Amino acid sequence: MAKASSVRRLPSGRLSYNGETFPGFNKVQRTPGQRKKFKVLAKKGEDVKKVTFGDPDMSIKKDQPARKRSYCSRSSGIKGANDKFSANYWSRRMWDC
Repeated sequence: MAKASSVRRLPSGRLSYNGETFPGFNKVQRTPGQRKKFKVLAKKGEDVKKVTFGDPDMSIKKDQPARKRSYCSRSSGIKGANDKFSANYWSRRMWDC
C-alpha cells in the first residue's frame, strides 16, 4: 500500500502509478493480455493500491438473473466484500451485488 502522493497526474489527465497508467482513482479498466481481466487504482483516504481481479478466460453474462443471484450469494461470504482494496469488492461491484 502506498500514499496518494506517490501517484502523479500526467498531462493527459490520467494517473501514473508504478509505471502503469490509470484513468483515475476507483475507475475499473480492462487489462488485455494480462493474468487478470481488470485492474483499478483503488484509493481509500490517503492510501492507494492497485487491485487486479477477474479471470481473463471467463465471459460475464449479466443478463441472466439466475447467474447474478448465484454469484452474489457465493461472493457475499468472501472476506473483503466491503473493502476497496480487495478484489472481491470490485468483482461484486461489476455484478451490481
